[in-house]
Amino acid sequence: MSIADRQRPPPGSLCLDHISHFVPDLDRAAALLQSLGFVVTPVSVQRTQDGPAGTSNRCVMLAEGYLEFLTPTMDTPNAARMRKSMRRYRGVHLVCLGTPAADEEHFRLGRHGFAPQPIVRLSRTVENGATVKFSVVRAAPGRMPEGRVQYVEHLAPRAIWRARHVKHRNGVTGLAAAYVVAADPVRAAARWARFMAGIPRREGKLVSLETERGKVLIGTRAQMKALLGAAPRSPGIAGYALACRNPQAFARRCRAAGLNVNRNLAVALPPALGGAWRLVQSR
Repeated sequence: MSIADRQRPPPGSLCLDHISHFVPDLDRAAALLQSLGFVVTPVSVQRTQDGPAGTSNRCVMLAEGYLEFLTPTMDTPNAARMRKSMRRYRGVHLVCLGTPAADEEHFRLGRHGFAPQPIVRLSRTVENGATVKFSVVRAAPGRMPEGRVQYVEHLAPRAIWRARHVKHRNGVTGLAAAYVVAADPVRAAARWARFMAGIPRREGKLVSLETERGKVLIGTRAQMKALLGAAPRSPGIAGYALACRNPQAFARRCRAAGLNVNRNLAVALPPALGGAWRLVQSR
């Protein structure tokens, strides 16, 4: 099975699909990522079934999941929500779970009190002229207060998971975890469990929700600051874990670029990106 075909989880399961930074300048974000050994996709303009989304993105495609860097470009409701989030803090504002069945997730979320918005049929044209298509399911505003927490069903994964886009010089292979900040992690984890149809478990001082590939870890701001070096006020998303072939080697690359790396191999990211990475060993 190709890397692209592996991005859709098996029936009845989920995966940690992607994480999104909301950034003010896509070119500055891309320049930093490229200096750290990532391949970054060209700028792509997003559209919905109702017209322009008002946002553009660039991505880092990984063998397991991807990273998205989004910026508002127009005066649409979607762009306005993004600008409001960016005024609160710079960094990671979106956690997306991959599903093989967007319509079924939409129905289930409605039954569990998340009042999901109508399914968004997103599309964008990429550099080879192909059209990427997604079905996106989002809870009503405020139902997942940590950020934009959503589901995606990939309808054309081969259009974006192309061989040359996953060959990163830094050895990063995948998205391993998302770090969520909550004032009451146990109560927040119970809500995330309903959203994900999962079972929360303790992982050290944090609460973990596992998926078929990747997990969500929930803790207080103090706990996340101790682990990652920095974290936004609750509720929020502090950062994420990157699976690496050689985490220590990538940590050295980050230090050489002037980034702070703590004893947990957590990298504090500059304002061009915001948030934090934690470098972990690939499976």
